[in-house]
Amino acid sequence: MKAKDKGCIILKLIPLYEKLETVYLGIESDETDRMNILIVDDKPANLLALRKILAKPELNIIEASTGNDALALVLEHDFALILLDVQMPDMDGFEVAEIMRGNEETKHIPIIFVTAISKEQKYIFEGYDKGAVDYLFKPLDPDILQSKVNIFLELHGQKVVLKETNTELKKANERILEQQEALIEEERLKVLLQMAGAKAQELNQPLASLLEDIALMEKFDDNPEKTVECINRMKVFGKKIFDIAKKMKTIHYSEPVPLDYDDAAVVSFDREIKILVVDDSEDVFEGIKAFLKDQDLITFSWAGNSNDSFAMLERERFDLIFLDHILNEGTSIEYLREIEKEGIETPVIVVTGQGDEMLASKVIQMGAYEYLPKSRINAESLSRIINNTLERFRLRNDVKRAQAKMAEMSTVDELTQLHNRRYFIDALEGEFERASRYKSEMALVILDLDNFKKINDTYGHPTGDKVLSCIGRILKQLVRRSDLACRYGGEEFAVVLPNVNKEGIYTAYERFRETVSKQLFEHESKQFHVTVSIGIAFSNDAESSDDLLSHADQALYRAKESGKNRVVDYKADN
Repeated sequence: MKAKDKGCIILKLIPLYEKLETVYLGIESDETDRMNILIVDDKPANLLALRKILAKPELNIIEASTGNDALALVLEHDFALILLDVQMPDMDGFEVAEIMRGNEETKHIPIIFVTAISKEQKYIFEGYDKGAVDYLFKPLDPDILQSKVNIFLELHGQKVVLKETNTELKKANERILEQQEALIEEERLKVLLQMAGAKAQELNQPLASLLEDIALMEKFDDNPEKTVECINRMKVFGKKIFDIAKKMKTIHYSEPVPLDYDDAAVVSFDREIKILVVDDSEDVFEGIKAFLKDQDLITFSWAGNSNDSFAMLERERFDLIFLDHILNEGTSIEYLREIEKEGIETPVIVVTGQGDEMLASKVIQMGAYEYLPKSRINAESLSRIINNTLERFRLRNDVKRAQAKMAEMSTVDELTQLHNRRYFIDALEGEFERASRYKSEMALVILDLDNFKKINDTYGHPTGDKVLSCIGRILKQLVRRSDLACRYGGEEFAVVLPNVNKEGIYTAYERFRETVSKQLFEHESKQFHVTVSIGIAFSNDAESSDDLLSHADQALYRAKESGKNRVVDYKADN
């Protein structure tokens, strides 16, 4: 009896693939980070073959030989993917998939059917109807299997990372809100005063008149007529004060509501989806349109060659590209290379002729999101592949945005919105190395607010924070686009300046010092000024970035020692 008659899977063994790069975090997975895959088949030989092909350090492969065992396991573990045999005794793969689809806890798990039954469309449609995301037919090709599995592992990994990143962002937001609790009342008062500014000004005149009449009454206490006159005026002014106070009481302030973080929603066709079909045959384009004619929110455009498609991509935005593998001017491989070169991020689905599935692994490695054999193009497969691709694209973008936000939060000072000390140290070292390499000169400016402790002690830390924030804004306005302004720590700021003119730097920061000294600050009814001491050092006088930082500190110290509120530059002979 032939192997296929026994239902065995004929598989060629391949070396273990290298560990998947964790593109989300750039960190190798440990034991606790391994993703679970469930393989279900009633034949031990098939399970063994699948395990050998899929074995990777970052994967935890769990086996089940019956449908009931599989259903029990999906309730115990979080699976990234299930490879499910269709033909099994007692309960076939279709029944297992249908039960999972009806359960809230398991319906989200992607299922790839692995089957040796007929490739007739009715069986494929039944599988998709039961919840499958793809089909693989025996005998399996290891490369194709690996490519398919990697796609769903990536999608699962992105979902996990996005959830973790959202959790971290939520925690970070909560920490920020906690830190700002002391400022809320101050901000509330600020808003109230801004809204009531005119009314508050109006109080000055009636209050002054009221006090004046009280003084007159004391002076003319022996003159009844004058006293009555004063009392009448006091009534008028008292009524004015009462009316103004009443209006001020109607002013309301609403505190900001924290963002509500929730899991990402599943992509659906709830907006217009623009698809570009790149194929030298218009028949394929018309066929795809015909299959999706009931999808009112999907609109199609056609390009008969690569040049036309790139021109269209320049003019308008598309959500998705269907790309024929064989074009008159080349293959999808060259097209994908050009897309990467041009920086086009529109997701691509490669459409292949029958027998082209061997190219699937390569086109996916080149950047395609998915591939679709022309023999399997139908309304169901198109809808599913569009939905899955848009979901993966959205998740990738969400991860990028979340990571960018986390990176920004780790390098930006919350109060001043300048870069923080950690970012400054790295930037200083990099700029110093660059200046040394190209024989150019850079400068480092360190500035410190004079007597800042007194401001905090006299007016409170919220007022001190307002002063720091204002200094940060003034500094932002002064620096060049190529300069890097940072909050070095406490009341100290630092600026890294590449390619400088010594005289120009001194003049600029003398102007900054004067601007700060003229800035008027207010706390309640009190007004005050602040001054700043500044130290400047140049890279040509230093042997390293640490040396340059030390020189700037020394110059700042001399500015403080010589009377504060001045600019001092480091001189190597001092």
